Amino acid sequence: MPNDFRGAAPAVALALSLLMWACALSAAPATPSAGETLYRRGLLPSGEPLRAVREGNATVQGGDAACVSCHRRSGLGSTEGRISIPPIAGPYLFVPRAKSLQELGLPFVDTARLEHEPYTDATLARAIREGIGANGRPLNYLMPRYQIDAAAMAELIAYLKAMRFGPVPGVTASALHFATIITPDADPVKRRGMLAVMNQYFVDKNNAVARTKAPTLYSSHRTMFRVERRWQLHVWELTGPPATWEAQLRKHLAAEPVFAVISGLGGSHWGPVQRFCEEQSLPCLFPNVEAPTGRDSDFYSVYFSRGVLLEAQLIARELADVATPADRVVQVFRAGDVGEQAARDLQAARAHSGQQIVNRVLPAHATPKDLGAALREVGAADALVLWLRPGDLSALEKVPPPTSRVWISGEMGGLEQAPLPASWRAAARMAYPVDLPGRRVVRVDYALSWFRIRKIPLLAQQVQADTYLACGLVSETLNHMVDAFVREYLIERVEMALDHRALTGYYPRLTLAPGQRFASKGGYIVRFSDPQGPRVAALGDWITP
Repeated sequence: MPNDFRGAAPAVALALSLLMWACALSAAPATPSAGETLYRRGLLPSGEPLRAVREGNATVQGGDAACVSCHRRSGLGSTEGRISIPPIAGPYLFVPRAKSLQELGLPFVDTARLEHEPYTDATLARAIREGIGANGRPLNYLMPRYQIDAAAMAELIAYLKAMRFGPVPGVTASALHFATIITPDADPVKRRGMLAVMNQYFVDKNNAVARTKAPTLYSSHRTMFRVERRWQLHVWELTGPPATWEAQLRKHLAAEPVFAVISGLGGSHWGPVQRFCEEQSLPCLFPNVEAPTGRDSDFYSVYFSRGVLLEAQLIARELADVATPADRVVQVFRAGDVGEQAARDLQAARAHSGQQIVNRVLPAHATPKDLGAALREVGAADALVLWLRPGDLSALEKVPPPTSRVWISGEMGGLEQAPLPASWRAAARMAYPVDLPGRRVVRVDYALSWFRIRKIPLLAQQVQADTYLACGLVSETLNHMVDAFVREYLIERVEMALDHRALTGYYPRLTLAPGQRFASKGGYIVRFSDPQGPRVAALGDWITP
């Protein structure tokens, strides 16, 4: 469906009035309406799956036929290559013809169509059932023809009409407010490194805004006007046990309304933060979390990687592929650390293998002697998986490897900098959920140069590089969104932006799509190349479990 924006530029006064207006879709009710269920899940009010016919008489039904698949949760459409899907939120369907969206008082959406006649309930029902537009012409061949009775159609149209706009928390005429969330169990060194990057990024962003005239309007289309707003960072530092975090977050959000959460830092627990963001419909974009509890079926929380939970899948695949299976798989981890969650995931992945899984749990404050005791009964025929931090890996110096089949966590151990003793290196394989050092050097050096120029100390390289990448992605996405400040649309535009992103930091490729909330989906199994030093070699290709 080609775009067609040929209208004359609106009056500056009208454009300026848009500076005072921010918009977001109204919050969905706690119990989904029949129209929302039909739109998002492809289920009719009767509970039967929605059915439709595509070109060539191909039939689709249920979730595959749901409107959300193309028009997205925001109702603001999408773009895939040369294919553009227009918005179907009520304000874009039922408005009269106009030369520009600004004339209509609507935010700019690059897939919007201005050439159609305003829809009525009757012509919209015809478009949905027969693929005939408001002007009587056939719609694009991609539009399915839906089998919907009058009652279900009324529910769907009511839902589309309800997609109206109201004030957006965290958006003013002059500023965009963002939060970053830090849990009390987060590493203090990583915390300092992350905040150093975020604070400087926000300073740079606001300095660029200050150098422009106020208010400044930029236009790459005659109808594309954008207001440069200042970025305001709110640091939400949580305290106490995880059970209290959601209440703390509600207080933070009430006191400091924000448009989205950028980056952030977790320790052993992130579940309460994840739940809060999903319940509040608050985008949480790329937090630094080693064991994210999110699922691909979630919407508002987006991560670069599954971290140690991805590593568990990589190791489980290795264990399944060996010619001679191990008698047992012995996992060693500290109580309360993220290795405990990874060990649980690996055990679940091997549940139907018939292989015995033995978990050796070290106390949170275990000594090297405790670590030695945990390894004492591991035999040569066993496989050993160590979910351990650098301090514990260093302590293995005095313990000979009890088996030649050892796996360690790259995420927890420090990747190629893991201080694994020379006596263990020949036996050990590492789950490595990022790109190889030589292949990522150019992508990471861009961020490192930015740090050097701004004299930001390098305290936790991956966390800082990921934080810089997260800020950059949000900035680029907002440039494309212009003034359409809709939280759901932000996430949908992030998905689209990742496909075109060349500088992806530690990751060889980042992709997101509906039903995907982890942008990097694979990793390597590597071995150390030398008895000392950081050189590692992949034992195969990139693996996507």
